[in-house]
Amino acid sequence: MLIFRQLFDASSSTYTYLLGDSLSGDAVLVDPVFEQVRRDAALLHELRLQLRWTLETHVHADHVTGAWLLRERTGSRIALSRHSGANGADLLLDHGDRVAFGGRYLEVRATPGHTNGCLTFVLDDQAMAFTGDCVLIRGCGRTDFQQGDAPTMYRSVHEQIFSLPADCLLYPAHDYRGLTVTSVEEERDWNPRLGGDSNVDDFSGYMKNLGLPHPKKIDVAVPANLNCGRPEAGVVDAGDPAWAPLTFTFGGIWEIQAHALEEAGERVQVIDVRQPDEFDGSLGHIRGAKLIPLDQLAARSGEIDAGRPVVAVCRSGARSAQAVVMLQRAGFGEVANLAGGMLRWRAEGCAVEGGAA
Repeated sequence: MLIFRQLFDASSSTYTYLLGDSLSGDAVLVDPVFEQVRRDAALLHELRLQLRWTLETHVHADHVTGAWLLRERTGSRIALSRHSGANGADLLLDHGDRVAFGGRYLEVRATPGHTNGCLTFVLDDQAMAFTGDCVLIRGCGRTDFQQGDAPTMYRSVHEQIFSLPADCLLYPAHDYRGLTVTSVEEERDWNPRLGGDSNVDDFSGYMKNLGLPHPKKIDVAVPANLNCGRPEAGVVDAGDPAWAPLTFTFGGIWEIQAHALEEAGERVQVIDVRQPDEFDGSLGHIRGAKLIPLDQLAARSGEIDAGRPVVAVCRSGARSAQAVVMLQRAGFGEVANLAGGMLRWRAEGCAVEGGAA
């Protein structure tokens, strides 16, 4: 079964696409964003997928790719067009190549016009295609910089994308209106630039008169992306918390495992957000934990030392995850959730006070 997720970076209005093969656990990411690498890595972990490839539809001008950082973190490989001009890729792609992930693959179609190195990735059964900035939803990428050429884009779209089955779903690299997906038939019929009875002259005239400003991040993004997102020094501060070994979840919460919390000892303060009868009930509680029920946490957050890391605890980890959010809103910077709560703490044999034998 195909695993598919559409992810979004709000600051650049960029879509990243995760495709995975459920049988093998192999996965690819199309157009990852540097600032979203932690999110993407968390999702891969939670879906039990191994990232094999990051794929670029083109050298982006509006954001820095996460390809290099994902390679550093996961061991994935980087692939993009041979005509991109980029350095540092593991594989340079040509029209007609295939990128495999488990028993599935993406077909590579060269679709220049926005840049020389634009690619469209077509799923093996032609049920979906990832068009980058070539075809957007009722629009297309601009053709006024980075080797842009309107006639070339027109031919790319009509020969390589509009030739796909009518019901093939098209997923763009960006959308600025909250739209998520379109289809070949829709864009052939209704794209105001490329569809209907528009010919190459109509399209070229349209594109010459867009009058758009250059992307805000172009001076930073393009040089970085020509090195596959590798920082100039080759080192990046991930910004991960240093006070304990934590894991970031796709839900946006830092978590600590039971034995890591046990080893941290008095360096951290444990806030138990259960009710008093639970705190003294059959599961017991962690030695030294301070009881502040979740419904009292906002009013009593001043009782917590803002200068020491905080770990929130509940029965299963659900209520304490909300406690983490509340404490972060209250200005606490070093906060984590006990993964699995007291249920996992006891299951792993960690010390408790009170509770049933």
